[in-house]
Amino acid sequence: MIQLHVLSGKKAGSRTVVRHFPFHIGRAPENHLQLDDDGVWDQHLSFEFQSGGFNLAVAPNALVAVNGQPFQNQTLRNGDTITIGSAKLQFWLAAARQRGLRFRELFVWSLIAAVTASQIALIYWLIR
Repeated sequence: MIQLHVLSGKKAGSRTVVRHFPFHIGRAPENHLQLDDDGVWDQHLSFEFQSGGFNLAVAPNALVAVNGQPFQNQTLRNGDTITIGSAKLQFWLAAARQRGLRFRELFVWSLIAAVTASQIALIYWLIR
């Protein structure tokens, strides 16, 4: 999971958590993140997850810069700044969601109670 923080533009200050790939960014309403800033195309770019990491797929002739440098096919790193037209985004790895452990904890406590009860029953049977 990744998190995109919009640093500048009309949606400055907003955060978007990306859980499904490819994730499309552009001006058109069917994009996952719609940016109406100057210089942003209808389908400007998309994030893709590949075995080596997170990559950008940029529309032909679209201008994108990563950390102030013109985009070349590269893997994104935590904290990279992506410039899309007049908008700037910051790329972060999102916090992992922890799965609920309630069932496992209930199972362990039940197992401890069962072992304790069987030991008490065994001691009572041996004493008698």
